[in-house]
Amino acid sequence: MKADDAALTRTGLAPDGRGSILLLACGALAREILALKAANGWTHMDLMCLPANLHLWPARIPDAVEQAVRAHRDRYAEIFVVYADCGTGGLLQSRCAELGVEMVPGPHCYAFFDGVEAFAASAEEEMTAFYLTDFLVRQFEAFVWKPMGFDRHPELIPLMFGNYTRLIYQAQTEDPALDAKAQDCAARLGLDYERRFTGYGDLERVLAKRARSAD
Repeated sequence: MKADDAALTRTGLAPDGRGSILLLACGALAREILALKAANGWTHMDLMCLPANLHLWPARIPDAVEQAVRAHRDRYAEIFVVYADCGTGGLLQSRCAELGVEMVPGPHCYAFFDGVEAFAASAEEEMTAFYLTDFLVRQFEAFVWKPMGFDRHPELIPLMFGNYTRLIYQAQTEDPALDAKAQDCAARLGLDYERRFTGYGDLERVLAKRARSAD
């Protein structure tokens, strides 16, 4: 995939690249990052999102990130990669180190929304939990139901989710419609339901730190 490919989605990117920081992010985080930019007046931070469905093929994420960094680094004082490890097995961190750019710490977005330290502390207790974020509730069909084949073979659900006991919805926003949809997702998977309001968690703290570094 070329860096200027149509699959590379520009979201709020200044046409002249005037922002001093480029946030190179997972498309699953676009709504949250735009909300934080607007709320905090981070006009010096531009956002470019890679396709969220790269999560279906994590091995492709490091190459996609590298191509985007190389294509845009001359226009910015800093590029910050708004991905956690996201299933790359440390490969994304290694690639970012090679490129000389930093990224969000943590294993995945569930951890940094909850707070990486808090998530790690509860990992053993929640070993049988399946997590959804606002994005994944909205995109449950496209990112969970259909890729796992449940639309065609519902008999796979107990085979693939038999060791899970509950679905934890990590809510970034107060949205009754999303809450209702998340409850439906839990019912369809045969899991107990828990809603946990996390807000933006470590994502907000990490981005605020980057914003202050450019002041």
